[in-house]
Amino acid sequence: MDARQDTHAPVSVYLDVDGVVNPFSPLGTTDWGSEWTFADAGILDVAFAQEVVAELNDLARHPDARFVWLTTWEGLAPEFLCPAIGLNGQDWPVLSSLGWDEGNEWWKLVALQKDLAGAGSERIIWIDDQLSQESEARSWAEYQQDRVLCISPDPRKGLSRRDLEAVRAYLR
Repeated sequence: MDARQDTHAPVSVYLDVDGVVNPFSPLGTTDWGSEWTFADAGILDVAFAQEVVAELNDLARHPDARFVWLTTWEGLAPEFLCPAIGLNGQDWPVLSSLGWDEGNEWWKLVALQKDLAGAGSERIIWIDDQLSQESEARSWAEYQQDRVLCISPDPRKGLSRRDLEAVRAYLR
């Protein structure tokens, strides 16, 4: 059976922060034409598009979506980032680099694979600006075929409308 036809199969959405929700030194306006919003996240200032936060909050309410933090922020994302920007991700699981950051593999791929083994997800959405540079992760995702949607935003712009539309379509 095609996993897309099974409406009860969970979809794990692995979300990075920097370069995705918080673009690096954004210039101009957001993809929606609005000004960038800046907030003090306790440990550093972050830039974000309010539309991205609203879309992520809406997508996280999807009954089959399981959002997971996969970021170097680790536990700081739910603790500091979420309240600073209004993202309702305080209760999302957080994957850690602890023990996985010592090998040659990208720690995020190893942590995702371990989490996936226990999550029971039929499909995956992986959103990370570094994906386009990580050949091992891209090869793994290609091997998974239609089971994985990889989104690698421009790190200076973060998530775009088009990226979020692709997430929404994949969750259907």
